[in-house]
Amino acid sequence: MNVISTNIGQSVSRIDGFAKVTGQAKYAAEPHPPGLLYGVIVNSPIARGQIAALRDTEARKIPGVVEIMTHRNRPHTALFEKSYVDGLGVPGSPYRPLHDAEIRFNGQPVAIVFAETFEAAREAAMLVEVDYERWPHNADFEAALHQKYMPSKTRSNYVPPKSRGNAPEAYALSPVKVEGRYHLAPEHHNPMEMHATTVIVEDDGTFTVWDKTQGPQSVQAYLTSALSLSGDKVRVHNPYVGGAFGSGLRAQYNVFLAALGAKMLKRSVRVTLTRPQMFTHVFRPEAVMDIALGASPDGTLQSMIVEGVTDTSRFEHNMENIVVWGLINYKCPNATAGYTIAPRDTYTSSDMRAPGATTGVNFFEMAIDEIAYACNMDPLTFRLNNYSDTDAMHDMPLTSKALREAMVQGAQHFGWHDRPMAPGSIRDGNELIGWGMATGIWDAMFSPTSARARLTADGRLHIATAASDIGTGTYTILAQTASEAFSTPIDRIDIELGDSTLPECPTEGGSWTAASAGAAVWLACQILREKLFKALAKGKNIPAWVKQGLEQDNLTLEDGILHGMNENQKIVLSFQDALSLIGQDALEVEETAKPGLRGTISQMRKARFTHSAVFCEVRVDQELGIVRITRLVNAVAAGRIMNPKTAASQVRGAMVMAAGMALHEESLMDERVGRFMNHNFAEYHIPAHADIPDMDVLFVEEKDSEISPLGVKGVGEIGMCGTAAAIANAIFHATGHRHRNLPISPGS
Repeated sequence: MNVISTNIGQSVSRIDGFAKVTGQAKYAAEPHPPGLLYGVIVNSPIARGQIAALRDTEARKIPGVVEIMTHRNRPHTALFEKSYVDGLGVPGSPYRPLHDAEIRFNGQPVAIVFAETFEAAREAAMLVEVDYERWPHNADFEAALHQKYMPSKTRSNYVPPKSRGNAPEAYALSPVKVEGRYHLAPEHHNPMEMHATTVIVEDDGTFTVWDKTQGPQSVQAYLTSALSLSGDKVRVHNPYVGGAFGSGLRAQYNVFLAALGAKMLKRSVRVTLTRPQMFTHVFRPEAVMDIALGASPDGTLQSMIVEGVTDTSRFEHNMENIVVWGLINYKCPNATAGYTIAPRDTYTSSDMRAPGATTGVNFFEMAIDEIAYACNMDPLTFRLNNYSDTDAMHDMPLTSKALREAMVQGAQHFGWHDRPMAPGSIRDGNELIGWGMATGIWDAMFSPTSARARLTADGRLHIATAASDIGTGTYTILAQTASEAFSTPIDRIDIELGDSTLPECPTEGGSWTAASAGAAVWLACQILREKLFKALAKGKNIPAWVKQGLEQDNLTLEDGILHGMNENQKIVLSFQDALSLIGQDALEVEETAKPGLRGTISQMRKARFTHSAVFCEVRVDQELGIVRITRLVNAVAAGRIMNPKTAASQVRGAMVMAAGMALHEESLMDERVGRFMNHNFAEYHIPAHADIPDMDVLFVEEKDSEISPLGVKGVGEIGMCGTAAAIANAIFHATGHRHRNLPISPGS
């Protein structure tokens, strides 16, 4: 049978767009079951200590208040056992809401008020009085650096750096040297949809949970484990997510408190966090990196030394892959790196779009720009001169790497070759103009994923998997995949996502969903097609032309219709008629896609990455020091691009976040109380429309038959990797002043 390729690779608009702009898409805080209670959390104003007294008498007098839950009256569950570990894989002891009287971080929930109305719950929460015994604490990152350590157990996805050669000796002997300390301020997640959970208690006692999460099955596993419930007693929905970027990778405290309240009161409960409460957790870790690079005068790298430190809480040991990227990406005979973490009395730092790489790649690319200038070499030429065709850290071949092509094509599109070398060479009135560039690298991951394909008597194709669409366009690209695999128009395909009862899919994150879920959908559609044709071949009342076409393999499936020939006459058979002929109302299959080409793993171990080259133009006001980004070009090598429109949108979104990292976003700590002070949009600056120029995204042709069954690499995070560095490098080219701290602000 011939399959007509229809939609993969085409720029298709989001199929869920209409539901979102018309309000039909439902989010975690929108279900409104009968008898719903509203929960409002009371947070600790101190960083460390314990509750000495808690008075809620006045709060309970507010009309509509049903219960005030604290560590004194909450039900006991498995989460409060010492052996409990949540599913994120961060070593240590996970935070247990309302476990005891001890305070571990500023903003820790100390009580939650449940009331018939949100207004009553909020008023009562303000009347809960708590006395604290304050203990010494440290929330200062600089002070925490003196206690840095390497934990005995690391996260499962942590990649330890692998040294080569003798980097310190080579650095000492290098004719050209640069070294410096780079600092990244903590950044907080600020998605449009804040964290919220609605727990609906059904008549049979089961929980239907609507949660702002990136993985409904991970939340389902967390709640069943934490509350000692059987798996069939909890069902989690997240069909639409208003932005996540890593903040929804692990279940946050609102999930547990809502579910615990529902279990305690046997009523449906909703808990939503305020914008200030979002600043009590979910932030990219503060970081410092010491980078020393040595080179020969001709611009050949001789030594790379990287030492990184990020912050973590005292109760968990959070680590990211921040120091490995330069060692992987650049050819250099001598390289070494080290990484430790520094404990503070805060909540555990968390994953945020391209965790680890956003920090490590940008700092390393800023250092590469610096040594290129020390060698009096164009930064693009320097990178091409030290290009590695392999994973240089592990001396491992790559499934593909089109970074060289990305640099060349990006430079041509940007006009890089017209760039003067000397900083401060381009002026326009009172503004200095600078051009900078950087490269990016991010993991190209694939995870086993299952999908169900079901063909029904009305001729519709139904696709289901527990994947989440966190704004990345998953609904659309899976519909495109099914459309091509089953040669069916997109408007006859239904996609079901965001439900823990659907076929197993990993939590959406790491840019692996397009490759993983896409492969599962493709495989399921292929097997469903084979199942349909086998049923037709064995049927008793099947037209002769169909059986003959099957035997001769000359049937064509196009636009949801079987096409064949009968005595030189074109004959068609609809899916509805096909199911009728085999006596079935529906046909269904469920399949699991695994890593490798057609589900097989390559015999040779190979590294897998997505790459990019970013070019930036800035204008800097000489008197005020204000920076304006005026052009951004990002050339991305990411294998087969499933939908250029949604893929480019993902890269642009990441570039906007990277602009925030470079120039705007900084969570400011009041070390005296351990609280992030600028916990609102009035004081936490994120890029506005006027801060962002037109951004050009180019996709470089890159064929990769080993990376995944469809040759697809993810693009959700690569736009973060290198963009902030390109901006910083452009500022240097404009002003001649190096900045090693992000964000860069006037006067810094």
